[in-house]
Amino acid sequence: MSTIRHIALNVYRESVRDRVLYNLVFFALLIIGASYLIGQLTAGQDVKIIKDLGLSAVAMFCLFIAVFIGIGLVSKEVERRSIYALIAKPVRREELVLGKYAGLVLTLAVNVAVMIAVWYLVLGYMSWSESEAVKSAWEAPATDPYLLQAVLLIFVELMLVTAIALFFSTFSGPIVSAAMTFGLYVVGHFSADLKNLGAIVQSQGAAYLGKVLYYVLPNLATFDIKADVVHAHPVSAGYLLMSTGYGLTYIGALLVGGMFIFSRRDFK
Repeated sequence: MSTIRHIALNVYRESVRDRVLYNLVFFALLIIGASYLIGQLTAGQDVKIIKDLGLSAVAMFCLFIAVFIGIGLVSKEVERRSIYALIAKPVRREELVLGKYAGLVLTLAVNVAVMIAVWYLVLGYMSWSESEAVKSAWEAPATDPYLLQAVLLIFVELMLVTAIALFFSTFSGPIVSAAMTFGLYVVGHFSADLKNLGAIVQSQGAAYLGKVLYYVLPNLATFDIKADVVHAHPVSAGYLLMSTGYGLTYIGALLVGGMFIFSRRDFK
């Protein structure tokens, strides 16, 4: 465990020094701040706009952090040939994969926390500055704690995307890894269409293939409850636990697969 922790902290420090990370965080905070200005242009809907844009900004920019840093966690070591020095040390390849993953998850957690703190400050200022008459028309308070339900599932989704990027990086280059990760991300948000492919395409083979892909590929739409929390629709604790468990199970399978492939990869 000490080896994994050491690798994770090194990954975190490297990620913090990465210019790309600073740029992504800057743009995320910029969008969250801009959402307040945009909300002022829409009477009666400003709180909803701020909530929706804030959640979308966190999800989008942290997605880019997860992918563009995640695809280089392993492939960068191979390209720089620093992997030879690492595997020559008493470090198991499985520990290297787990340490890299834990480091990026820590990076994401810190950045999500910063973005959410700024977002809640914007919402808090909005609540403080508005009159009681305006606030009485809101479906939920500006700083509604149930918004954190969406944040939880966004973070689980980011952890899953990170595991996907890391999995592909154990056996392919950065460009291919990025393309496949983004491809799975898009498909994962439209997985329900795969299940119903038989109703669209009159082919038994296509229908069977669609169902197989639906159950094999990650269903990322499960983690999207932004519209529910923004409009104050209740999300049950059972759904949160089921979605979180599904994500963690899929992450575990990807990490096991990634460690298996990387442990048998020949670097000669």
